[in-house]
Amino acid sequence: MLDPVSRVRRFNRAVTSAVGALDTSFLGRGRPLGAARVLNAIGHGRADVGEIRDYLGLDSGLMSRLLRSLEDEGLIETTAHGDDARRRIAKLTPAGKREFNAYEAISNRQAKDFLSHHTQREALLAAMDLIASALGRDGTALHEMDPRSEPARYCLGEYYAELARRFKQGFDVKLSRDPNAKDMVPPRGSFIVAMSDGLPIGCVGLKGSSGDYAEIKRLWVAPAARGLGLGRRLMDAAEHAARELGIAVLRLDTNSALAEAGQLYRRTGWTEIPRFNDDPYPDLFFEKHL
Repeated sequence: MLDPVSRVRRFNRAVTSAVGALDTSFLGRGRPLGAARVLNAIGHGRADVGEIRDYLGLDSGLMSRLLRSLEDEGLIETTAHGDDARRRIAKLTPAGKREFNAYEAISNRQAKDFLSHHTQREALLAAMDLIASALGRDGTALHEMDPRSEPARYCLGEYYAELARRFKQGFDVKLSRDPNAKDMVPPRGSFIVAMSDGLPIGCVGLKGSSGDYAEIKRLWVAPAARGLGLGRRLMDAAEHAARELGIAVLRLDTNSALAEAGQLYRRTGWTEIPRFNDDPYPDLFFEKHL
């Protein structure tokens, strides 16, 4: 058996070499990787210097040096925050926008070229997703979204597809008690999406009703992000949203084919109850008093 530590270190060496982390001119644009990553973060909409520093995991001294180098090149401008003079805001100059676009074009071509030379493209992408989710665990953020938004619809589509694979009888969303979007937005409910560096990797819905309870619906975590505690975080967020809306009782249903879901509910204080709906797919029903 190969030594696990040696395998991890081989991976680390391969990645640092492949992405050009050792080059003084990352992607041939004349500056090292650190400065390019700061430029990339600003170009993708991150403006608060403190947030950029936390996002990239940089200490204050290095962050200051990288910002100064980009300012000296005329690629960014930093100003005081309008509400708090202690905070700094960074934005791209016209030259910075051109440089950001150049990096984007080169990076996209590089990624496409890398994928084109591998015969197991989907397996490679799945492995990358797994590693990115593990490395980015602490940076995964939960956002309340409209359930009709693009990230939410992506998560729901993946959720329905997984049920179709795992249920013996398949899954047809038209036969299920499909969530009504108007009942999964405040003040009746909520829809929460887990985002990992801009990509959706999980979701959960809180569906209000006219009765004495609300329902937790559509809990899903991407396969690559499982085992990292994200399912519990999503459930905790849904329960918090319910409390904020004054909801005292929650119910949910699931299918015994989703064993990990049932285990999560039992571990987190949910009590099994008799069937409370006529949905043809679930065979397990739970309730929780907040």
